[in-house]
Amino acid sequence: MPASVPESVLKKRASLAELKAKRLQKAAATKTKRKVNRKKAFKRAEEYVKEYKAEENELIRMRRAAKAEGNIFVDPEPKVVVVVRIRGIIGNSPKVRKILQLLRLRQIHNAVFVRLNKATVNMLRLVEPYIMYGEPTLKTVKALIYKRGFGKLNKQRIPIADNSVIEKGLGKQDIICVEDLVHEIYKCGPNFKQAANFLWPFKLSSPNGGFKQKLIHFNEGGDAGNRGEKINEIVQRMI
Repeated sequence: MPASVPESVLKKRASLAELKAKRLQKAAATKTKRKVNRKKAFKRAEEYVKEYKAEENELIRMRRAAKAEGNIFVDPEPKVVVVVRIRGIIGNSPKVRKILQLLRLRQIHNAVFVRLNKATVNMLRLVEPYIMYGEPTLKTVKALIYKRGFGKLNKQRIPIADNSVIEKGLGKQDIICVEDLVHEIYKCGPNFKQAANFLWPFKLSSPNGGFKQKLIHFNEGGDAGNRGEKINEIVQRMI
């Protein structure tokens, strides 16, 4: 007569088999979803490249048209700036300290993306001696996110090693890959606030070749304050 198997053992086997089936089902669903997202991300990336190229061509056309008519073409006002802290805490007034805290620039050589509006422009002007800022190019935005990008998940600093990190943090905003994130920041999209807050402040190095004069404004030959498009050259040296 065969030995009977205890009921507890049978229950354990059944529960383990159920867990295994659920695990396999979940893995299959994740694989399918990842495949769909990969296709979607690739398609979106192609669309973004076309959009950037069309925008660049339109600006060239407008410049040429203005020159042909003897007018001066003024570039559109920037919507987003990259802000880098270049000075420490010595001699900071409480107001300056609070603004730097609100901008999330708690350490020297930290960098963040900031949307320009009346409030942020006033804040930047008040802390100009401690920061440098300017309009980032697409190349700079991509370099910062790809090379120095870390996301904020559950209040933790997680490296952006693959698109799943971005999807977990910004999936609700339909931002599922790095190119989506770059586009949202560069074009100052409707979900810019969530995208910028998801990105942990970039920790940059000292610029290759050093600063000129941190205590003097850029207009006077130093480094502090608004550098316009010339911010890109120094940020590239700090990545």
